[in-house]
Amino acid sequence: MDPTESAGGSLDTPGKKIGMWFFLFTELLFFGGLFLLYSIFRYRFPADFHHAARDENLALGSINTAVLLTSSLLMALAVTAVRRGRTRRSVAFQAATVALGAGFLVIKGFEWGAKIARGIYPNGPALLRLPNGEILFFGLYFTMTGLHALHLLIGLAVIGFMMRGTRRGAIDAGHFARLENTGLYWHFVDIVWIYLFPLFYLIT
Repeated sequence: MDPTESAGGSLDTPGKKIGMWFFLFTELLFFGGLFLLYSIFRYRFPADFHHAARDENLALGSINTAVLLTSSLLMALAVTAVRRGRTRRSVAFQAATVALGAGFLVIKGFEWGAKIARGIYPNGPALLRLPNGEILFFGLYFTMTGLHALHLLIGLAVIGFMMRGTRRGAIDAGHFARLENTGLYWHFVDIVWIYLFPLFYLIT
């Protein structure tokens, strides 16, 4: 057996995976703290949170959820394809993942834009006229979805770099650890959204 195969694609893959899982654990702690903060404020201001959540566009939130779930599937297919030596197919799946991720950001941009146009943004005039609980709701909304969007944007940049490496042959059936770790990061970002979606869109 090729020693690279026993290591999952390259000799240093185990170390790379451990490093990625450690990084994801720190990210989990970070978002976990935000989820805890959300839970505390929701417990203190349940009526305000329920009222503020009615402002969210459930249709766009649902579309974005479907978009990210599909992108996760495509990223998994990209990793599987390169492991089987089908680099061109992997590049196509990676490109489709990037397209869906960009689509998610565009939709989220429309959602943010609609709120900003009405004065609902941090320290916005319309926001400051709302009850304290609703101000907290929208503050958490912009903070948590903004951080999620930032992580997603980083993921898109990394996938673009992986596409380049796959095209040039640096990522292939024998050396796919970087692409596999990129997939883990992308799945983590998607999972974070799976938690954000019900917290902000489904509590009405």
